[in-house]
Amino acid sequence: MIRARHDTGQAFPIYLTVVAGLLFLALAYLAVGQAAVNRGGAQTAADAAALAAAQETRDQLADLWRENLDDPASWQAIFEGAGAGDSCWRADELAALNDAAVRCAFDTPLSYVVDARTNRSVGDSVVPGTENVHATAHARAVIEPLCTPPETRPAPPEEPTAPPGEGSPPPGDGRKPPGPDDPLPPLTCRDKVWHPEPDDTTELPGPEDLFDVHLADSPANDR
Repeated sequence: MIRARHDTGQAFPIYLTVVAGLLFLALAYLAVGQAAVNRGGAQTAADAAALAAAQETRDQLADLWRENLDDPASWQAIFEGAGAGDSCWRADELAALNDAAVRCAFDTPLSYVVDARTNRSVGDSVVPGTENVHATAHARAVIEPLCTPPETRPAPPEEPTAPPGEGSPPPGDGRKPPGPDDPLPPLTCRDKVWHPEPDDTTELPGPEDLFDVHLADSPANDR
């Protein structure tokens, strides 16, 4: 009976060691899990920030197209991004809502590159140094035009008036410059053809009809 108690006393430190080891592993897994959560939060912040900035610029371009509706010659440049403003301020707003800070750059052609960093660190854990580790992520949002503006030709130059007695001026190409009462050319967006009417703005395509905004594939070196 005395020996049994002695064996029990020898086994007790082993049990303590095993329990301590299991507890350490549990805490380590908890730190890894917290790091994964922070990493997901950083990616969410980066994606949301990039998309918000791109959508803001898309809306600006759509408004610009509406403002220049009576000038079809300017449509192509607008769909290529002419007049687009830098909307990185929207990226900052969305990042703040996701408890993160971002570095945003308006890239060309028509895209936003965002690097996000969480404000919160992983926190204290059994893994040394995690209290100073912040998750980071990268995202790129692209603004893609969906419409094919009609081909426009500049108005032919005015033909010189021949002096009396020298015959008629050489014939032109038979085209006359568009007048204010001429109908606007159609606009093809994907598989739909729009017929813009300046006097009926309710039938104009919306920003989502003119441009698509989506996330591009993240590069392999995302952190």
